[in-house]
Amino acid sequence: MADIDQMEQTAKFHSMTEGTQEDWDIIMTHLRPFSRNGGARVLDHLRLLEGDCGGFAVDRLTHCLQTATRAHKDGRDEAYVVTALLHDIGDTLGAYNHPDVAAAIIKPFVSEELHWITQHHGIFQGYNFFHYIGLNRDMRENFKGHEHYQATADFIEKYDCPAFDPNYDTAPLSFFEPMVMRLFEKPLNSLYKRAMD
Repeated sequence: MADIDQMEQTAKFHSMTEGTQEDWDIIMTHLRPFSRNGGARVLDHLRLLEGDCGGFAVDRLTHCLQTATRAHKDGRDEAYVVTALLHDIGDTLGAYNHPDVAAAIIKPFVSEELHWITQHHGIFQGYNFFHYIGLNRDMRENFKGHEHYQATADFIEKYDCPAFDPNYDTAPLSFFEPMVMRLFEKPLNSLYKRAMD
């Protein structure tokens, strides 16, 4: 009953310096269910990519779905598949740094390797087109020798690069939704992890 009462309450402070234990108990009562439902908000944001082709043969959502479908068909684990699905989720907010946006979203929920792949996939994919837009296609060579270099190159070659095919048998978003919900339910690493338990 206390949780129900607290869900109807709000903190009394108007400045963070005035907060009390009672205030933060109320806030945490709201924050825990909100945080555990993060997957639904991520899926809502991913849906914003639908219909935006940006000049490509498929829209941005289909590209993400194809990347994830390819990873799933290749037997990758659920965290990898969700990472593949979300690797371009930053397109709508970060035209100049979409990999950083996607990496920030998944960081608390995936391994350091999957985070690194996401954060650097733009530079690695650039090998295939940077020379057409006046950039150095070999930029990824700056990371040669990094422990996740090959994993990122593999992600590009096997999943991201070929995922622009309008005729590919792409799984629908509904197939991936339960995976996203499970992944975002509880962080592996976060400043707030202990407070949420």
